[in-house]
Amino acid sequence: MSKLEATDRPGLPTPPPGTQTLARGLEVIRAISNGATDLKSVCEATGLGRSTAHRLVQLLQQFGYVRSSLGADYCLGPTLIELGFQALYQSPASTVARPYLELLSRKYLDTVHLAVEEEGQVLYVDKISGSRGAEMRSRIGYRMPLSQTGIGKALLLDEPGRWSSVFDTEHHALDTLPELKALFLQRMAGYAAAGTTLDLEENEPGIRCVAAPVRNGSGAVVAAISISAITPYMPMERMSALQPVMKQAAAEISKKLGHSGAGPA
Repeated sequence: MSKLEATDRPGLPTPPPGTQTLARGLEVIRAISNGATDLKSVCEATGLGRSTAHRLVQLLQQFGYVRSSLGADYCLGPTLIELGFQALYQSPASTVARPYLELLSRKYLDTVHLAVEEEGQVLYVDKISGSRGAEMRSRIGYRMPLSQTGIGKALLLDEPGRWSSVFDTEHHALDTLPELKALFLQRMAGYAAAGTTLDLEENEPGIRCVAAPVRNGSGAVVAAISISAITPYMPMERMSALQPVMKQAAAEISKKLGHSGAGPA
């Protein structure tokens, strides 16, 4: 096996014995999902040799995991779309939360989200766009930072021991002032006391949101919901008014998931 085709490349988990081919195929899918559109870019993203990458792409095409046109323009295939929707609706939180998201969207006209934490990031699992015409970057399956999003802060609400390390990890490339971290920690303490969190344009300029955590039967935070709008539709007065609304909606979803209502929620 060539150096480029080694399975112990830095930053990637070591696959169990006998699963190297599967691991490489999954790397190819991940590369294409991140924008690799031809064989050259797949090889660059994965470190795989050209012949290995080509064979894997052909196999993935046969099973519908990848689509291509004349050996280029790679994109994810219909099998992954089907499996993605199955995964979405097999999630208890997604199934339970959907009616509440629809109600919030109809009543308040703004974009609502449901998200979970996945691999130390926000993973959006449902979204209903608002009816005011404004669109934002978030979409189902999209990942964003925990410390810079209202919904991510809600997912962290019960874990003050992680706040500092998550902030450091997500700001490692910036010359971040100590005052910025201190402000984040101060706000998180206030959010924990309130049971709701805010995004004050920290993730996307001109976008604000109010979020709240969703809990399971043991009281653990398993998801979060948020309502987002552009700044003219989300002044601080309205954000304050929406905090009890989102907290109540999250509590209702939590109740459906078996949470008794005792404890932080």
